[in-house]
Amino acid sequence: MPKTAGSPTTGVSRRHGPIPEGLDYPSRFIGGSMAPQPATAAAPPRPFGDLSTTSALSIAKLVVETWEGGMSTRQQRGMAARALLDYLTGHPGLTWQERWDASPVGQGLEHVNDLECRRSPSIKLSTGLRALICLRIIKPSLVVFRRHHMSSFATMFIDAQDDPLLDDFVEQVKVHQHSYAHRTEALYDLCVLLASQGVTLSDVTAPALLHFAQENRRAWALVNPGNKAGNRLRGQGVWHVLHAVGHLPPTVPPTMRAALMRGQKSVEELVDHYPIRNQAVRGLLIEYFTRRRADTDYGTLKNLVLHLAHHFWEKIERISPDQADLRISPETYAAWRKMIAVKDNGAPRAGADGLVISVRSFYYDLHTWAAQEPERWATWVAPCPVPPSDLHGLGARRRRINERSADRTRQRQPLLPVLVAHVESRYDLSRQLLQLAEEKGEGETFTFSGTSYTRVLSKSDRKLSRHGSPVPARLRNNDSGEMVHIAAEEEAAFWDWAAVETLRHSGVRIEEMCELTHLSIRQYLRPNGEVIALLVIAPSKTDRERVIPMSAELFHVIASIIRRHARTGRPIPRVTRYDPHDKLWSPPMPFLFQRQNGTVPAIFNPGTIQKMLERRCLAIAEVHPGFKGLKFTPHDFRRIFITELVNSGLPIHIGAALLGHLNVQTTRGYVAVFDEDVIRHYREHLAHRRQIRPEGEYRDAASDEWTEFEEHFDRRKVELGSCRRPYGTPCQHEHACIRCPMLQVNPKMLTRLAELEKDLLLRRQRAEDEGWLGEIDGIDMTLTFLRAKQADAARLPKLPVDLGLPRPRTP
Repeated sequence: MPKTAGSPTTGVSRRHGPIPEGLDYPSRFIGGSMAPQPATAAAPPRPFGDLSTTSALSIAKLVVETWEGGMSTRQQRGMAARALLDYLTGHPGLTWQERWDASPVGQGLEHVNDLECRRSPSIKLSTGLRALICLRIIKPSLVVFRRHHMSSFATMFIDAQDDPLLDDFVEQVKVHQHSYAHRTEALYDLCVLLASQGVTLSDVTAPALLHFAQENRRAWALVNPGNKAGNRLRGQGVWHVLHAVGHLPPTVPPTMRAALMRGQKSVEELVDHYPIRNQAVRGLLIEYFTRRRADTDYGTLKNLVLHLAHHFWEKIERISPDQADLRISPETYAAWRKMIAVKDNGAPRAGADGLVISVRSFYYDLHTWAAQEPERWATWVAPCPVPPSDLHGLGARRRRINERSADRTRQRQPLLPVLVAHVESRYDLSRQLLQLAEEKGEGETFTFSGTSYTRVLSKSDRKLSRHGSPVPARLRNNDSGEMVHIAAEEEAAFWDWAAVETLRHSGVRIEEMCELTHLSIRQYLRPNGEVIALLVIAPSKTDRERVIPMSAELFHVIASIIRRHARTGRPIPRVTRYDPHDKLWSPPMPFLFQRQNGTVPAIFNPGTIQKMLERRCLAIAEVHPGFKGLKFTPHDFRRIFITELVNSGLPIHIGAALLGHLNVQTTRGYVAVFDEDVIRHYREHLAHRRQIRPEGEYRDAASDEWTEFEEHFDRRKVELGSCRRPYGTPCQHEHACIRCPMLQVNPKMLTRLAELEKDLLLRRQRAEDEGWLGEIDGIDMTLTFLRAKQADAARLPKLPVDLGLPRPRTP
């Protein structure tokens, strides 16, 4: 049964499909275009005749005589086979195969060496089991193979078959698999397939290889539950060789992974992925998407189906199950808007505007097409349920998105040098350590960067050495006791460095970087004889090829990648790349960002690059506080790249050409981050102003000048408050502060103002009595200023008044 959403997995992407019965992780075989099916043979392969009912003594004698070797080894092998056959005689059945299937060992429940039927403790029954399988006496399941480790099985099996086609496959493996480990794996996988399915090499088909890979994963899940090693696709090397030699038909994909991918779905399959009850509306949607497919790519079409079929109509039917046409009532539309405000998992939805615009475009498309083909579309014309008010503020919301992107760039631009220094130092240190390790012999100790290391060889390394294959460098950290696979660490450090440097020096999209090939490197000869290295970016998002002149730093990175691929003396492998958006495979090409993945080379995908960057940011966060909770994405490098170029003076239309933008306004959204143009002009204004002003104004202040400056603020305090006159200006009103507009009265002095007002009124009465008209005019002017000061001072301490909400007037 499929697992629930909360069940643990091994980290495999859920795009592979549901979890089939018997597995504890998603399967890559759900939805593939080629159905897995075991191989069938017209007659069972019997290199030594029908031995299904032969006596145990005769079979043991055949086991001794079939393979060469020391007499002691051959006798022990025969004794092990005889003991195992005696054990099988205790189980029901007429043939050895029937007895095997009835035994616990044959069912994969027990290990053969745990049986108590051995005549001597030194005899391992697994050697007898291996011989019986090679003689085709028993056909074991893959669970038995996963539970038992049988060394030299492939060599013994091939020797016993005496099959010229199988012998030729051995020679072809040496040509098409360049590593001893990969050659051994390919031979072992093929022999296990032939033994478990009971066929010869001539019977092997592509579906049989898929069935072998699928059942291997199921067997691993039973024998070693939770072990991620079981998630590997066994048989890829066999597929690679058989396809190269022409054993598989030309119509079969060149790799097993390509055969597992379904490819593009039809419009009907995309729509039927969502439960739509109204068959008339389902037919309309299929017809609508079919017409839209002609002018859009597959990724956009798939997203449009998600918006209209799932997020719109499927939810409309949840709200109103009886909805028969596109006439959506305002109540239903309001309920739908509330529903799409959150995602299916309950999290707030940030892209609700995109859903509304898709629905609005859907209705308007029907209106337009109905005018051209009324017999086809007029039946479905209905008023658009999206009111204009739903689009109000759309521009402001988009500006908020741009502001968040700009703020993200502001945060990461100062941290980019830290990331670059980290990947460079890590690559340099691992490269130097690898070079020292390769120069040392087994057991030699050396010190690097204050740490003591010892060169060690594992059991598998010794086996590689005996066969003349390169031995990967392994070290033991003598300080911590940790084993270091320095060759693998240097490989990972190189690709981390190459990805970061390529992204920051080219500004390419992540898909474009993964699509770079050896053919992308060109050169241009200028009229003055100068040679310019160019990087040709294949069509990606805008479907337009463009050319980027390579800087010295970018050229160094690309050259380093090519040298790494060519260090074995062979050209860059030609492999196919899967486009996850268009669900298509590219033709075989020498892609730059590829590495060996098991028995076959594989292209870096965008998700892998993203995880590489995340790991580097987490490592830096341990020592740098700026990286706490922060991560870089490939698109961050693109924004920083063009921001730095344009802010350095590059014309923005040239920047748009480098990024592949069809609209300069798109590029403007990338570079309007630091307002460098405004800052530059303002600084130029300051520099110009300094040039035209006297030189003495920009000297350091003397001690007496600074004292005078401080005294000015001390002398601003007066009885009624403070004087607001600027520094360096004298008092223009002869200290008649009541009349001075620069006086700011302290609210605490309102009582003093009342006393002054009372005194002025008494003086005015005296002037009236004496007939002093000039004195009366002066006192009246002073009273006017005083009362204005009173009003200003009285307003300052008052708190804001709550006016309340406005209410409609009653008639």
